[in-house]
Amino acid sequence: MRPLPSPIGRQFTNNAVVDVRAQPVSTVSVDVDTASYVLVRRLLRHGITPHPTVVRVEEMLNYFRYHYATPLADEAFKVDTRVMPTPWNRETQLLHVGITGRDIPAADRPPATIILLVDISGSMAPADRLPLLVGAFHRFVDQLRPQDRIGIVTYANGTCALLPPTEARNRARINSAMIYLQAGGGTAGAAGIQNAYAMAEAARTPGGTTRVLLATDGDFNVGISSPRELEKLITEKRKTGVYLSVLGVGLDNLSDERLQTLAQAGNGTAAYIDTPAEADRVLRAEISANLAPIADDVKVQVEFNPAFVAQYRLIGYESRMLQREDFNNDAVDAGDVGSSHQVTALYEIRRVPGAVDPLRFGTAPGQSELAFVRLAYKPAGAAQSRRIDHPVRAADVSASVAAASADQRFAAAVAALGQRLRGEPELGVFSLDEIEALASSALGERADPDRQGFLALVENAKRMRR
Repeated sequence: MRPLPSPIGRQFTNNAVVDVRAQPVSTVSVDVDTASYVLVRRLLRHGITPHPTVVRVEEMLNYFRYHYATPLADEAFKVDTRVMPTPWNRETQLLHVGITGRDIPAADRPPATIILLVDISGSMAPADRLPLLVGAFHRFVDQLRPQDRIGIVTYANGTCALLPPTEARNRARINSAMIYLQAGGGTAGAAGIQNAYAMAEAARTPGGTTRVLLATDGDFNVGISSPRELEKLITEKRKTGVYLSVLGVGLDNLSDERLQTLAQAGNGTAAYIDTPAEADRVLRAEISANLAPIADDVKVQVEFNPAFVAQYRLIGYESRMLQREDFNNDAVDAGDVGSSHQVTALYEIRRVPGAVDPLRFGTAPGQSELAFVRLAYKPAGAAQSRRIDHPVRAADVSASVAAASADQRFAAAVAALGQRLRGEPELGVFSLDEIEALASSALGERADPDRQGFLALVENAKRMRR
C-alpha cells in the first residue's frame, strides 16, 4: 500500500476503555460532518493508505442515512437507541445511539443568503478542484428558490468581491459571474474569509439565514495561515450569527486539519468532494439541512448504570469530547444541526458478569435501565438550552448479530472498517472479509446506493491488503 507522505489530519488519541464506577458519564458534542468518509474513499481508490488522523469513525457513520424514529411536529429531535452483540467481540455489546432532527420543508425555510468563498489560486487548476466546483455551483443555483441569494468572493494573491448577494431568480447574472472563476496565483485565504464575512454581515436580513460556503483545497500561504490564528479569526466572526461551512477538494495540497478547524470554529460542517455526484449530494444536503438550522450547541450525554455496565468505549468522536460539567454550561460551544440531520454514535460496552435483569413490577425508576441518554440543544438563535431525556432498557438487547436491525449491522460494519484502517487493537482479528459480509447482510431489499458504495470501498481496502 502506498501511504501519504505526511499526516494531513488532526492528531488525536483513540478513546480508551472507561470503568463505569470511576466515570459513569460520557459527554460529547455532536458531529454531522462527512468529509472523512469521502476522503478515505478517494484515497483507497487511488491505492493510498489513509493516515489514521483522517479516519474519523463518526464522520464515516454519519455519511449514511438510517431508519431512526422521526420527530413529531412539536419536537426538535427524536432519540433512538438499540443494543446488539458486538460482531468483533463476543464479550461486549454495542449501544447504538441515533438522533434525528426535524425536517423543515423547503417552502417553510427562511430566506437564505449564501456567500460562495472560492479559492481560485493556482493549486485549484486541476479538473478535480475548481472546474469540478464550478459545474456543481451552476447546478446548485438551479436548486435554490427565487428569493434565496448568492454572493461570490474569490481569493488568490488577493481577494475580490466578484458578485454581490443576488437573488437566485437572476440565474443568468449569477452564472455569468462564474465565468471569472479561473485559477492562478497565491492563496490569501484569511483575507478572503474576512471579505466574505463582511459581505455576509451586510446582507443579513431579519428572520433569514446567512452562511459562508468556503471551497478550497486547504492551502493558505498568504497572510494568516496557522490553524490557531485562523480558528481565532473564525471564532470571532461566528459571533455575528453568520455560519461557515467548508468544501474540500484535491489531495496533494489538502490540509484536512485546517478544514476541520475552520468548520468547527465557524459553527458549520465540513465535507469533501471528489466527483460531480458527490458535489451534488453535498450541496443538496447544504440546502435541506445547513440552510435551515434547527439547533445550536447540541450535546449528548450518556450515563451508564453500574449495575449492568462495567466498562464502555466510545467509538470515534475523539475531537468532540466534552467534560461532564460542559453539558449544562450554555457557554460551551458544541455542534450545530440542521433540518433532517442525523447523528449516530456507537458505544462498545462490557456488561457486569452475572447481572440479572430486575423484575418489572416493584422496582424503582431507573433500576431496569442499562443507560440514560440526555440531549441538550439550543433552538436556533436561542441563548438557553432545552433537554430531551431517553432511557435505554437493559432488557432491550438483540439476541444475536443476525437478529439486530439492518441499520445496526451496517453501522457496526462502518465502525469496524474505520477501526481497522486506524489499526485500533479493540477490533482484534475481525477481518475485512467479515466486515464485507456484515455490511452485505444489511443492504435491505432495495439496496441503498451509498451502502453499495461502501462495499466497493471495502473491496478496495481488500485489494490493497493482498
